[in-house]
Amino acid sequence: MGRLVYTVLASLDGFVADAAGRFDWAEPGEDVHRAVNELESSVGTYLYGRRLYEVMAAWQDVPGVALGEGVEAAYADIWRSADKVVHSTTLQAVTTPRTRLERTFDPLAARAAAHGRARDTSVGGPTLAAAALRAGVVDDVHLVVFPVLVGGGTSCWPSGLRRDLRLAAEHRFADGTVHLHYTAAR
Repeated sequence: MGRLVYTVLASLDGFVADAAGRFDWAEPGEDVHRAVNELESSVGTYLYGRRLYEVMAAWQDVPGVALGEGVEAAYADIWRSADKVVHSTTLQAVTTPRTRLERTFDPLAARAAAHGRARDTSVGGPTLAAAALRAGVVDDVHLVVFPVLVGGGTSCWPSGLRRDLRLAAEHRFADGTVHLHYTAAR
């Protein structure tokens, strides 16, 4: 049975992008990238909002990575081999293979679909994840915290949300990045 998972790369103060919309501070080193690849290798389907899809679509044709080796090429392979569902009312069309466009996001249907699959389903992007978190349907949260304070921007968490989580695992990297794995306390 698959799980509905929210994996997020964030600053220590909880932002996925700074006030200028930049997230270059979250570019993982090789050891962090390798660990993220391991996490993502269980994902069979990605659920995205428009903005995150537009960022992630670059993995379809990353120059120099398509036939390469290493952590970036491995991630590109993981991303290309998964199904993608983009939830957007404004996007006219998707541009990558194995991708479909849906106009609405139903968190309960997403969880039911995730639980009916052999592989995990990842809900990505803070807006879409907020809907899933508010509905209480996220099974696991993987928070990769980078040792930087950005002071504001796009939060990885919806405001006003209260959810109890249980720490399942944590891993510290040499560069100060920390991976925290939580499961939903039900």
